[in-house]
Amino acid sequence: MLDSDNIPQHIAIIMDGNGRWAKSRGLPRMAGHHSGMKTVKRITMAANRLGVKYLTLYAFSTENWKRPKAEVEFLMKLPQEFLSIELKDLMENNVQVRMMGYRGDLPSHTLQAVEEAVARTANNTGLVLNFALNYGSRKEMIEAVRSISQDVAEGNLDPSDIDESHMEAHLLSAGMPDPDLLIRTSGELRLSNFMLWQLAYSEMWFTDVYWPEFTEAHFHEAVREYQQRARRYGGV
Repeated sequence: MLDSDNIPQHIAIIMDGNGRWAKSRGLPRMAGHHSGMKTVKRITMAANRLGVKYLTLYAFSTENWKRPKAEVEFLMKLPQEFLSIELKDLMENNVQVRMMGYRGDLPSHTLQAVEEAVARTANNTGLVLNFALNYGSRKEMIEAVRSISQDVAEGNLDPSDIDESHMEAHLLSAGMPDPDLLIRTSGELRLSNFMLWQLAYSEMWFTDVYWPEFTEAHFHEAVREYQQRARRYGGV
């Protein structure tokens, strides 16, 4: 049983293994991405039922543009397809959609679908479903430093006054708490340029299960292990 008084407020997930799941079944990589889209819905609803407040999903990184053109084009169609199918259910479940990433490089059809979902769910007060789309943590931190430097150059901020709160206010995650728990599927044991600042004291849980196979039971297993850990934030 899960402790309802110790549910992570913010869970971040690196959704990995779609391509390898498809390959293991003799299917094209695109089939894996499409199947992974169904897992997004499944885990979103599971998080909502548990009372998680924020769910951040690493949907597409700034490095993923290096993938084959056909795969990138397919990935850019998935948000549009997912939201067209699921937006009604998200609305009925009081889920608020957000996007954390760089809009400039996204195709217009992708951006339009996401922004429509963000606008239509803006007044919802339940789970925040935050898509990290065209997101890269190093770029995020560089942009934050540039913005803070501009404040200093304009005389609006003394360098000696800069602290963590200034950095956090200039990150794409501003206004959200840091993740309590990071989940990564598919057996990879790295962060892949994901929320490097925000994950400083997050608990991490890795599984060999590919994302398309990730179930509500796996999700509960991750939360159960989180609840068994002592979070000391550098203390004793």
